[in-house]
Amino acid sequence: MQKFVIQGGVPLSGEITAAGNKNAALPILAACLLTEEVVTIANVPRIRDTEAQLALLESIGVEVEWVEENTVRLCAREVENKALDEDLSAAIRASFLLAGPLLARFGSVEMPPPGGDFIGRRRLDAHLDAFRDLGARVGGKRWIELQAPPSGLKAAKIFMDEPSVMGTENALMAAALTEGTTVISNAASEPHVQDLALLLDQMGAKIEGIGSNVMTVHGQKKLGGTEFRVSPDHIEIASFMALAAATGGKLRIKEVKASDLMMIRRQFRRLGLQSVIEGTDLIVPPRQELMIQPDMGGAIPKIEDGPWPAFPADLTSIAVALATKAHGEILIFEKMFENRLFFVDKLVAMGAKITLCDPHRVIISGPTDLHGERVDSPDIRAGMAMLIAALAAEGKSEIGNIRQIDRGYENIDDRLRSLGAHIERVDE
Repeated sequence: MQKFVIQGGVPLSGEITAAGNKNAALPILAACLLTEEVVTIANVPRIRDTEAQLALLESIGVEVEWVEENTVRLCAREVENKALDEDLSAAIRASFLLAGPLLARFGSVEMPPPGGDFIGRRRLDAHLDAFRDLGARVGGKRWIELQAPPSGLKAAKIFMDEPSVMGTENALMAAALTEGTTVISNAASEPHVQDLALLLDQMGAKIEGIGSNVMTVHGQKKLGGTEFRVSPDHIEIASFMALAAATGGKLRIKEVKASDLMMIRRQFRRLGLQSVIEGTDLIVPPRQELMIQPDMGGAIPKIEDGPWPAFPADLTSIAVALATKAHGEILIFEKMFENRLFFVDKLVAMGAKITLCDPHRVIISGPTDLHGERVDSPDIRAGMAMLIAALAAEGKSEIGNIRQIDRGYENIDDRLRSLGAHIERVDE
């Protein structure tokens, strides 16, 4: 076990390049199972989650080769359709993204329970309903058994009972290797879903409506190999925006996709965080006095998450940490996961003024002079929120269970040191 030791109170300044989108890379890696040809993926973040997904793919016979630092070549020609390793599957929730490709290619699959952050109930029903719509039989209890009819899956009209990101991704992959036209309605449309759809389109499954909540997939009997570059991670970009603003530094974030940041920048402006787009760079100006903007009539403003293009659920923890350094009061409403906000007691221990109204809502009053403390990271985004707080605080902080942060942020301590942060990775 390792921990971060941080000496806070230093403005983070300089330049940094956004890593590839973790939540796009995970389904894109799984999509290699749809073809016997070589698929080469660039801009893959080297983090615990992608390494775990690759280990799972290798365990069933996928050839995996890192050809450059962040470029991986995959070939699933010799894949075996066998039960997935339960321990490897338990490492990440994205293990369940192998279900759609394996079902479409082999006609059956046995899936162990996926792992992932414990941030509340995370349903698989949207995935299973989509498979049923395509003609599959769903059985099993703890393990899930999927069986296509003897003639294979059939193109269908799929209506997601919720705009589940992973459910949409599994439906897209299964439909891509199912001959005929499948329409997926109430689909998720996050940037990572768009990336997967663009990859599948390049592999030969023509997809209409990318970026909308209705996608039409013209599935094929056979898909081919391709080369693809993962888009920059808008969640990581937003995390670095908050790090710079909370510490008062000036930061230039390179290789951003401005269209993915529209709602993020709008909601961060409610907290007083101003940013500027210059070409493919985003700039956070230095020494910003963060002032929460009240709603019309002086009402307490609210930041709430929702399906894309609303504010991402993954950023509610980041917004809470940033709000502790802003003047005024704000309500953060996390609608999707009932355990996401249960980390705020750790920020309170650092001096934050936060009222937990219920599992989904907190009120933050700021600004607060945060002080160093010993805390542990319960999940990826809470870990980054505590990292923001620790870097903005006076004194020394220690953050334990940092493998959670490593699951989502590539070489985070090295990259933060390049911006002036006083952070060390040490053994517990």
